[in-house]
Order: sequence, then structure tokens, then C-alpha cells
Amino acid sequence: QLQASGGGLVQAGGSLRLSCVVSGSIFEVSNMGWYRQAPGKERELVAKLTRARMKTYADSVKGRFTISKDNAKNTMYLQMNSLKPEDTAVYFCRIYSSTVLNTYDYWGQGTLVTVSS
Repeated sequence: QLQASGGGLVQAGGSLRLSCVVSGSIFEVSNMGWYRQAPGKERELVAKLTRARMKTYADSVKGRFTISKDNAKNTMYLQMNSLKPEDTAVYFCRIYSSTVLNTYDYWGQGTLVTVSS
């Protein structure tokens, strides 16, 4: 089970940190990511952190957003700085694995981020 939090209303140029607490013992061995879906648009990848600790970011957030995790707290984070109105969306966390021995794909419920101009 994934529980996302940290969304809210912020002015352009501001910052927010999203958190996603993951229940269970799969956190350390999972790939994880943050996705977002704006009104009328498809869900898109924002950032991902693989089990091998490789990070990937959407071009639109590079240099502004940072994905991280704390294994001791079973929590993943998305630090969002220099927010823009176009960052307004519902943000979802995800953990997944697609190995031969372990396949799963879990999503959080989403947290709304609204950036005012």
C-alpha cells in the first residue's frame, strides 16, 4: 500500500515536497517513480529511481525536481522547487518490479499540486 501526501497550493516559484510511504518489505528492492496527470492530459512520468539508484527526470522538471528515498522510513520523496503553473497536476507515486522472480506494480492514490501564477 502506498500513501502519498504533501500536495497543496503554492505560488509560482515556490517549493513543495511530496512524500509516499510504502507498506511492506518490498521498498528497498523496488524501482519507484513519481508521475503526474494534469486535467485533460495523460499521465506522464516525472521522475524515477531504479533499484540500482539510477535517476531519470522528465525534461520539463530537470534541475527543479529531485527524487529520493529513505529506506529506514520506507518513504520516497519528490522535492519540487521553482514550481510553475504548468506543474499543476495530481501527482502519483509508484513502486514496481519486473524481474523473473518478482513482478508487481503498485500506485498511490495521488496528491494534488496546484501552482498559481
